[in-house]
Amino acid sequence: MKEKLKKFLSVSPLKIAVFVILTALVLFFIDAPFLRFMELKALDLRMVYRGAQPAGPETVIVAIDEKSLSELGRWPWPRTTIARLVDTLKGYGAKAVGFDIVFAEPDANSSLQTVATLAKEVKSLGVSDSRIYGLLDEKRKFADTDAALAQAIARAKNITLGYFFHITEKEVGHLTEAQITEGQKAIAGSRFQMVRASEGASDAPLVRAYAAQPSLPQLMEAGENSGYFNSFPDSDGVIRWSPLVIKLGDNYYTSLALSLAIQYLDWPTPVLNIAEYGVDSVSLDKRIIPTSEGGRMLINYLGPGKTFPHYAVADILAGRLPAETFKDKIVLIGATATGIYDMRVTPFSSVYPGVEIHANVIDNLLHGNFLIHSGWTKFLDMCTIIVVGLLMGFAIPRMKAVAGIVLCLALIGAFVATNLTLFIRTNLWMNLIYPVLTMMTIYLGITIYRYVTEEREKKKIRGAFQYYLTASVVNEILKDPSKLKLGGDKKPLTVMFSDIRGFTSISEKLSPEELVRLLNEYLTAMTDIVFKYDGLLDKYIGDAIMAVFGAPIDQPDHALRACRTGLEMMDKLQELRAKWSAEGRPDIDIGVGINSGDMVVGNMGSEMRFDYTVMGDSVNLASRLEGTNKEYGTNIIISEFTYAIVKDELYCRELDAVRVKGKKLPVRLYELLGERKDAAKWQPWVERFEAGLAKYRCQQWDEAIAEFQAVLAIRSGDASAQLYLERCAALRECPPEGIWDGVCTMTKK
Repeated sequence: MKEKLKKFLSVSPLKIAVFVILTALVLFFIDAPFLRFMELKALDLRMVYRGAQPAGPETVIVAIDEKSLSELGRWPWPRTTIARLVDTLKGYGAKAVGFDIVFAEPDANSSLQTVATLAKEVKSLGVSDSRIYGLLDEKRKFADTDAALAQAIARAKNITLGYFFHITEKEVGHLTEAQITEGQKAIAGSRFQMVRASEGASDAPLVRAYAAQPSLPQLMEAGENSGYFNSFPDSDGVIRWSPLVIKLGDNYYTSLALSLAIQYLDWPTPVLNIAEYGVDSVSLDKRIIPTSEGGRMLINYLGPGKTFPHYAVADILAGRLPAETFKDKIVLIGATATGIYDMRVTPFSSVYPGVEIHANVIDNLLHGNFLIHSGWTKFLDMCTIIVVGLLMGFAIPRMKAVAGIVLCLALIGAFVATNLTLFIRTNLWMNLIYPVLTMMTIYLGITIYRYVTEEREKKKIRGAFQYYLTASVVNEILKDPSKLKLGGDKKPLTVMFSDIRGFTSISEKLSPEELVRLLNEYLTAMTDIVFKYDGLLDKYIGDAIMAVFGAPIDQPDHALRACRTGLEMMDKLQELRAKWSAEGRPDIDIGVGINSGDMVVGNMGSEMRFDYTVMGDSVNLASRLEGTNKEYGTNIIISEFTYAIVKDELYCRELDAVRVKGKKLPVRLYELLGERKDAAKWQPWVERFEAGLAKYRCQQWDEAIAEFQAVLAIRSGDASAQLYLERCAALRECPPEGIWDGVCTMTKK
């Protein structure tokens, strides 16, 4: 149970991926504010990247712009000017005219007050009331600018007046109950006439208003239609949604854009559909308008400012435009001059005319080019998070670092391109940030995990091998720790054994401290040479050294490395002997055996404790060769297998063909002398020795003796030549019986 719990709690790349996916899904479900902010910005970038889209021909904007202010005076203008505008647009044939303006106060430019004052002054002169008011009646008609505008609106029969709601209780603190009631009556024309509510329906997500602020009663009565123009920016101040429904009291009201669309479509009845989670949609003349639970429509902005045609009020009043300019159009009247401060923040600009936002909404309503973002797209977003996360979780651990980051970037790039293509071609808004962050987090998490575990593994390997391998070889192993897996591989290698001759007798002459000091100095010097040639120090066996070449790192020249290690060890030993002699220490000699061949190399042992070593007959033969040096009085003996590899580089003399203990097949032995370029030093006596060896194998004992004596004449004290002299003398006295192959059989290790 404990082991299962430990295994369950252990960290793995797949578990990291699953954890990141689950975390992303939780954050997605709770709609984390910061990540939502990032996604909204990503939506804006997609919209800007898509660029301007063609707007429908139905909607135009009549702008209260700088040009009009310059010609007609500062804002607000007299209501008579607005009345002239209404009459002119009617004359142009506009089908629906909407005011993104509220006329909540009487016109400051009205002359009614002046007329009333004049009447009182005339009356004080004794003129009868009937005479006074008869004379001033005509003046009053022209003095009441609000009435003039109301009359123009009534004549036009195509005006939709804008108003706004007070959304907070603080905003209505100055209003009386009667004023609130009157305001609600004034906007009655913009109520939803049909509301369909399913069983258990709830309008809780809807925006609720406390009161309406319409235009003057006489204007509202004259108008054909009305609609609110409240807007609600997201947390970053950008307007991305248009509220099509706001609730006041027990009634639901339509926005200015929706009211104008209704008027333009010849007054179809809008239907508000409410489900248990809030607003499901708004229906209009067989059009299903997708909304959020709060009745807000996601605005599909068609482009930057002036995507819709703009016409200056001054040009209209001056008659500078063609007669067909506004024929059967929806005309939105609003301010675009920056000084009037009707500017909003949108994905395309931080200074965007508010009236043009309504134009975008109307175009979306008429053409159905809505941005698609609903419950099923959110479900697809969740599925995408899971799929891309698992793909990264399975793929990254199986790839190297460079391939992993290439895959990560490729997947992110492909996903972003697909997401952007879907948005441009189908208006589908799928989440971009969560899947991308999921992929990036999984990649980083797995990379960090691999770094930590690999560093831990490298530390373990470095600690285990720093005493057996050179730093360069350890670093190579760290690049591919799989080379040190438990178990072995069969491969051609070279193994070297070296041993001190007569170590037991030497140890008897020294104190333990002196013996340890001598041995440490010797082993340090010899090990440094092994490391110099990137050999693996397999083990110390008392005073003996076992080294392997060609593993764990592949070394094509492993035999050459081993042989040169042996030669340099002998050179170093001569230096140490001179030093020790001067210090009064014992003189020592060593034997080296080298063999090449197929061996099993790897970590041998158990999961808990193992050694990296080599095994096989080739290893055993090298050990036998080291001991064979005593027989021939040599220092370095290599096998015929090693000789075949190094003979072009190194100079050797053939010693014998022997059958070692435990083996049936004979092996030729060679004494390693040095580099082939220095062959002249040994060639005279080596050639005589090999000539004697050939005579020996032909059983020409006297001729062989003569050759070996010649060797001793050149090289006094050559133990191998002396050995063959003794053999020849013995065989001459007692020749071998039957077929003789000249092979010497070793009876001991």
